[in-house]
Amino acid sequence: MVADSSNNKRFFNVLEVAKIIGLSRQTIVRYERKGIFPKPRRNLVNKWREYTDKDVSRLKSILGRM
Repeated sequence: MVADSSNNKRFFNVLEVAKIIGLSRQTIVRYERKGIFPKPRRNLVNKWREYTDKDVSRLKSILGRM
């Protein structure tokens, strides 16, 4: 989990999200490309995907895993 120093928000990377929701990283990226999952914000420095708790909850609800 990464903390954003500007406002102390915490973000999950795609591997952490994959572990939380029980999918592989590749599946999350594939679902994103197909429009099944919404695109997450990207880190301005390294361009990595950054997911908030709200994003993780949304992905769980899309999968029906609340």
